[in-house]
Amino acid sequence: MTAVTPRRCRSIFLSDIHLGSRAAKAEFVVDFLRHHEAEHVYLVGDIVDGWRLKRSWHWPQAHNDVVQKLLRMGRKGTRITYVAGNHDEFLRDFQGTHFGGIEVVDSAIHDGADGRRYLVIHGDQFDCVVHNARWIAYLGDLAYDLAIAINRAIAKVRSLFGWPYWSFSSWAKIKVKKAVAFISAFQEVVVHEARKAGAEGVICGHIHHAVIEDMAGIRYINSGDWVESCTAVVEDFDGTFSIVSWTHVKKPAEPPQLRLADQREAA
Repeated sequence: MTAVTPRRCRSIFLSDIHLGSRAAKAEFVVDFLRHHEAEHVYLVGDIVDGWRLKRSWHWPQAHNDVVQKLLRMGRKGTRITYVAGNHDEFLRDFQGTHFGGIEVVDSAIHDGADGRRYLVIHGDQFDCVVHNARWIAYLGDLAYDLAIAINRAIAKVRSLFGWPYWSFSSWAKIKVKKAVAFISAFQEVVVHEARKAGAEGVICGHIHHAVIEDMAGIRYINSGDWVESCTAVVEDFDGTFSIVSWTHVKKPAEPPQLRLADQREAA
């Protein structure tokens, strides 16, 4: 394998990888991590999908490769903070515990190079369906599985024709008015929580919708997911945050692809 010169970052934020799910793009995650190094990596919840593993066990080598890659990064000096989400909520019983150099927390404060304090939290705490009607959440999860199965079928056909990856489920989410309204309401609640915590920004996951924008004086950052959009958020040493889309395994000569529509900080 040709040696890779990784992009050096101050921080990396990854969420919603859903290891244990057939929909997880684990190969993309490993390749992204091969091309990026950071002083601090935040795993912003739903890294492991405990809900699906309870229903049926699925853990191929690629999923193990993600874990091993993160552990190697930790051994080489990268600080790794694991913020538990709803699909890996079992980890909330182990807050403050270190597993192979990975610290487990329920939330964290990140001091950005831009001078802002960011609340780092998965975001399920503000999803009333998850907490007040678990059966609806599980039913929605099954419906989501169906959408992802359609995603996989479309991706396979597009691959046969040499077309790039495209997410049907992400497209459908943006087209459904109720989904758009839910995303907007979620963002407003999370921004309010950041203000309550005395932070100037918030970095979260949960809704699988990557974006960077200013809302009522608070910088809202969502790192997206590795099931639909395959995105991460990186912080450079000058304090710039950007969204990186990584939708296939890159050839060594290929530069990282930035999603220009979302990557720039709000003015």
